[in-house]
Amino acid sequence: MKHFVLLFGIFTFFAIPTVWADDDYDFVEMPDSGDVSDAGDIDTYDMTTSGGDDIECALTSVAINADSEPIAVANFDIAGIMVGMSFEDVQIAVRENGLYVPTAKNNIIYSLHQDWRHNLDYECRQRKIFAPKQLENCIRSLAKNRGLLYASEMHLIRERTGETIDVYFTSNATDNTVWKIVYKNDVNEVEGDAKKFAVQRERKIMAFWQNILDKYGVPNSDTDKWVSSDNAYDPMMTAYYGQLELTDCGRYADDDSKNTIQAKDNFVAKPYAF
Repeated sequence: MKHFVLLFGIFTFFAIPTVWADDDYDFVEMPDSGDVSDAGDIDTYDMTTSGGDDIECALTSVAINADSEPIAVANFDIAGIMVGMSFEDVQIAVRENGLYVPTAKNNIIYSLHQDWRHNLDYECRQRKIFAPKQLENCIRSLAKNRGLLYASEMHLIRERTGETIDVYFTSNATDNTVWKIVYKNDVNEVEGDAKKFAVQRERKIMAFWQNILDKYGVPNSDTDKWVSSDNAYDPMMTAYYGQLELTDCGRYADDDSKNTIQAKDNFVAKPYAF
């Protein structure tokens, strides 16, 4: 599945128009720098582009089983991490839980929404910046200074067992909150072909599933989903062999929409006059 991120300044949706007023662009005498600073440690980031063509939340409908009721999935947690938590709150929860630690590489992934990338690409080119490396540096620097670069992913591991948790966040437009949590373990891995390994594998799976039922209760949609309603954009959790996926696709869709609207409204075009 696609990538579905430390913040250097907190700029909310409501603060963005003010930031634009401080940029002081001059498209007649295009400056060489301005708020395009030396990227420095920005070059050490692993950065992705989010939004727009992401299909992760293009979900089919879900249905509650005939003999079941809606479940408050928004109250579910995976190792103390819940949808809707801020990036800072997740960091605190991880420290307090103590079971998981940051992965050795790419613990934090940063993102820039693709619509904002289009805007910044245009602005940098208007500054006569065309070489690929310098263009990317310009885009990242503008994104950082304007609060558009955000922590989109956090990757954790429990080293003793090899369990992993991947946490995905919305952008600063919606306060950089959790919209998806993916937990994985090795219960579906087979050590060998002998019968004893097949038995051991089945027992690992059964123990994992029983632990799921003990914590979250019986699924209320098919045999593997816990849903808030028949709307797939409400909080939902799905269980797989060795994996749990807790999502709030409505939160993701709202964030994607706000970024698209804001980027369109704040596109810095040349001051045409006729």
